[in-house]
Amino acid sequence: MWRYLAGAGAALLLVASGMILQSMRPGSPAALAAMPANVADPASPVAQDAVAVPEATEATREQKRFNRYDKDRDGFITRDEYLLARHKAFAKLDKNGDGVLQFDEWAAKSEAKFATADRDKTGKLSPAEFATTAVKRKPRKPCPKITAAPAPAAEEGNKDDDG
Repeated sequence: MWRYLAGAGAALLLVASGMILQSMRPGSPAALAAMPANVADPASPVAQDAVAVPEATEATREQKRFNRYDKDRDGFITRDEYLLARHKAFAKLDKNGDGVLQFDEWAAKSEAKFATADRDKTGKLSPAEFATTAVKRKPRKPCPKITAAPAPAAEEGNKDDDG
């Protein structure tokens, strides 16, 4: 008999937790009622800021990329503007400034990386040494989550008890 009671209690607990979770979903009437008045009103500017967070679209990303190349901000990218980044990269690699890139100049960064990784100076990289040459990428920051404003705390006790 106690098994039936435990099963019934578990079923009631499951239904109650489901109802609580359902009422906490964003956009549900209970969740909107728990928000402050200015956030619960979809027409208020606070609600628009809290609910609709604009995301970067491909157009805005492409516009930012275009603006990086368009140095004189005339709305067009000239050949010189387009190749400017490559000219700067080439000038960095052309150590002797002769306008010709020799293999040693081009591979200087790789040679320095190899020399740094070759800790025992044998001219060979062990698997552990080679692992240090991997490109270290910055971790991506996660998108911030949208959360509703916290509900005001209920008043604690009655203040007229001193009487």
